[in-house]
Amino acid sequence: MQPKPVIIGIAGGSGSGKTSVTKAIIERFGEESIALIEQDAYYKDQTDKPFEERLKTNYDHPLAFDTDYLIEHLVQLLHYKAIEKPVYDYTIHTRSKETVHIEPREVIILEGILVLEDERLRNLMDIKLFVDTDADLRIIRRLLRDTKERARTMDSVIDQYLSVVRPMHNQFVEPTKRYADIIIPEGGQNKVAIDLMVTKIQTILEQKSFL
Repeated sequence: MQPKPVIIGIAGGSGSGKTSVTKAIIERFGEESIALIEQDAYYKDQTDKPFEERLKTNYDHPLAFDTDYLIEHLVQLLHYKAIEKPVYDYTIHTRSKETVHIEPREVIILEGILVLEDERLRNLMDIKLFVDTDADLRIIRRLLRDTKERARTMDSVIDQYLSVVRPMHNQFVEPTKRYADIIIPEGGQNKVAIDLMVTKIQTILEQKSFL
């Protein structure tokens, strides 16, 4: 019987460095060994709503995600079945008609702010990480990302952070830290924690007879 793939959950606040940690792990094992699933791809489809209603979406709340659909895809990957990962279009605030084909791999990384919030997701994970970064660094990183990549104004990013992101982080994201097996301070800059993480993944793969 083929061993079950390893699922690694990487959580943390917006701008915490989750993506940097993910990239560091992928670099160590190679893209051919890892399937990357971003929780952001599984925001609920809102094509049935007027554009004005979509603008009111709180993307930092657990109810913004189609977690059932995400779980369905993870289970398929665990059974070595390929999936068509959805693509979310932030310009129209709903799911795109495009998808990304994802082949099953020995390691599945599930990355997102709230991947540790749902018990069903946690139960699928072999390793649970929380990237813990100071709030001032997180807001600066989010500011740079949204103004450069999402054509947002500085004022709109700051207003959203104060009115939505920060309170949602305190209410939903920060409490999930208690579910983490490993807490990584300062994200991708923490080379020691990443080295330990890579060693742990290698050990699990060896136990599952992948290596």
